[in-house]
Amino acid sequence: MNYIELFAGCGGLSLGLEKAGFDLLMANELSPMAAETFAYNHCHEDLRGLADTNGKAENTLWLSSQFIDLKSRLRENPFSYPSLGQGVCDLPKDPNDVKGKMVVGNLIQLNEFLSENPKYVKALKSGFGAWGLDLISGGPPCQSFSLAGMRKKDCDKNSLPWEFANFVEILNPKFALLENVTGILRPFKEDGVSYHAWFEVAKTFAGKGYVPLCLHINARLVGVPQNRPRFIMIAVRHNIISKLSKGFNESEKELFKESIALYKAIKKGEEPELGECGFNYFDANKAEGRTIFKETFLSHLVEYEESDQVSVEHALDDLKINNPSKSSKYVRDLNSTFNKLLDETKELNNHELRSNSPLVQRRFRLYQIMQDVGKPFAKEIFSILKGESARLTDQAWSSFSKYEYLNEDGNDFRFDQKIEFVKYLQNHPTKKQTQKALIAKEPAPAALSIPDDACHYDYHELRTLTVREMARIQSFPDDFVFRSKITTGGQMRRFEVPQYTQVGNAVPPLLGVALGDVIRKLLSAK
Repeated sequence: MNYIELFAGCGGLSLGLEKAGFDLLMANELSPMAAETFAYNHCHEDLRGLADTNGKAENTLWLSSQFIDLKSRLRENPFSYPSLGQGVCDLPKDPNDVKGKMVVGNLIQLNEFLSENPKYVKALKSGFGAWGLDLISGGPPCQSFSLAGMRKKDCDKNSLPWEFANFVEILNPKFALLENVTGILRPFKEDGVSYHAWFEVAKTFAGKGYVPLCLHINARLVGVPQNRPRFIMIAVRHNIISKLSKGFNESEKELFKESIALYKAIKKGEEPELGECGFNYFDANKAEGRTIFKETFLSHLVEYEESDQVSVEHALDDLKINNPSKSSKYVRDLNSTFNKLLDETKELNNHELRSNSPLVQRRFRLYQIMQDVGKPFAKEIFSILKGESARLTDQAWSSFSKYEYLNEDGNDFRFDQKIEFVKYLQNHPTKKQTQKALIAKEPAPAALSIPDDACHYDYHELRTLTVREMARIQSFPDDFVFRSKITTGGQMRRFEVPQYTQVGNAVPPLLGVALGDVIRKLLSAK
């Protein structure tokens, strides 16, 4: 089985697909920082090392760069890539020479390149001489989704879902896999009319000759220690469906019933309905939705029950600085699952601690206690920390007075009076809206992409998480090494993709394995 990955990022989905038995034909990523991590782990190429010795990359090719030297390319602003033909292009004349390699560049320009190079289309479409192209996967940004993206060439970010669909149409794989945040399920308004981004994408793929199956899933149901809901669309080429349906059970036929109806309606030029009486998505986050997942080829996506969920304690406890535990079954299984796909590392990478001031450490202890106490009393504390209130109810004081806090000397102590506690809170102000402590016995929250999102759950670990700890939560094995800058800030946030962001944006590899198993099952059924 083979695949092409778009919006490849650091390579979480690719790692999962390769574990499921797929071979990489080509990857594409806009950011050179994320591509550096992908190249290191999947293409076995140390771009930073090559740049420091004035070397040349062999497995990482730039579609259009301002620079000739590799060191400049690794920090190039991807939104400033020259127009095709105006910059330096590494792509060779023989398309077979890109097999298994990373192409760094803009997908819009990549589609333009393919339209001008039919030899590349033929090679990729055939899977470089195999039995055709099996899968194109990727997660185009849809956060700023707009139908205008179909029409405005100066609106690159909004047009990426359509460019993804165009790429699929050009290469005509058997399957396409689109992953996105659940925000795509929320309606948006354009010219006063409400639309649903996911439905517009599904209709677009139907118009390109694909039958779209839309899903709402959660990575925690495949053993990832994070509550990470995701939208998934599996688009099946129309001529494949009739072959597949011969081997479908009744639940699987029901699964595709509305999808086939949508495809037929679009081909007839009709405007299909959305909702109870029309096309909809299947939701594994609901008990009734999980039933149909379990009865079909989607069962790989719901292998863990609520009671079986992996906690952050399972993922992180052996990485603590103080009194670390032995590696959990989760960690051992995670590393053994991917150990043959990555180069073995001799030491633990990406586990550098970030510096937190004594004041911030005292606030982290507060966050940990707030998680123990829980809602609604924690809201009162946050109101005081944010300067919105100076009032604390007696009920809240009764709960918080039982805990030990940190004084300026770093020692534990208790408060005797409520007024002293309120003053202490006022001396530790914060404007952060979402920062909280992790809960040891539960999966991590969905919002976990930058170091400021969360602090450790252990009272003796008053700090934010390291890149490695974030990666553990995302189900990256320890042999997966993150490259480029660790973090960034200010104006650089607009285009830089440092290690923390790479982890936060990635598809968890264990989810990638499950998705790969789903596609593999469909391919074998065909």
